[in-house]
Amino acid sequence: MGLLDILLGRTRPVAPDLDRLFALPSAAVTLEVAAGFTATGDGAVCFASVEGAAFEQTHREVRALLDADNERTGPPVELRRDEYGYSWLVSHRSPDGLPQLVGDLHAVNTAMEANGFGPQLLCSLAGFRDDSGRALALVYLYKRGAFYPFAPLPGGGGRRDSALELQVRATLGDDLRIEPDLGRWFPVWGAPGL
Repeated sequence: MGLLDILLGRTRPVAPDLDRLFALPSAAVTLEVAAGFTATGDGAVCFASVEGAAFEQTHREVRALLDADNERTGPPVELRRDEYGYSWLVSHRSPDGLPQLVGDLHAVNTAMEANGFGPQLLCSLAGFRDDSGRALALVYLYKRGAFYPFAPLPGGGGRRDSALELQVRATLGDDLRIEPDLGRWFPVWGAPGL
């Protein structure tokens, strides 16, 4: 970064650090003890829609890699497109399989990045629920290298539980790198895993 960048207030973007995903299992323990949320076993990687043979080859590689896991039942990764035009690679595990789910998310992100699709990666998320049925996602922003909580209110309607999100931020501040800019806590309405 040069002197002109400093004077103009420009900063370098935070580099993605996919290894931060591996902090999710220990954060989940804190989340369960402090707020009563447990992992659902569902997670997803979101990216800007990609078409073409190169992406199809990457998707086949990811499926082959995750199919090699003998503990998995059902399809390892499914591709979904949402109503906003984004694509999701979705993984399902048992609720007690969060470490394996994190491995899946890391593998999907790494394969996409290694095959030149890093600029299209947007976020990864892991789903959680509490005993009353409230949904929560811990979302990893690929381009920011940080997490944030997203808690949609039950019943839809495009509303979120901001108080719960702030409570989770305070609870997990020592476990995860939390995105400090609340303006970047984007809603992921209808995300797989919620």
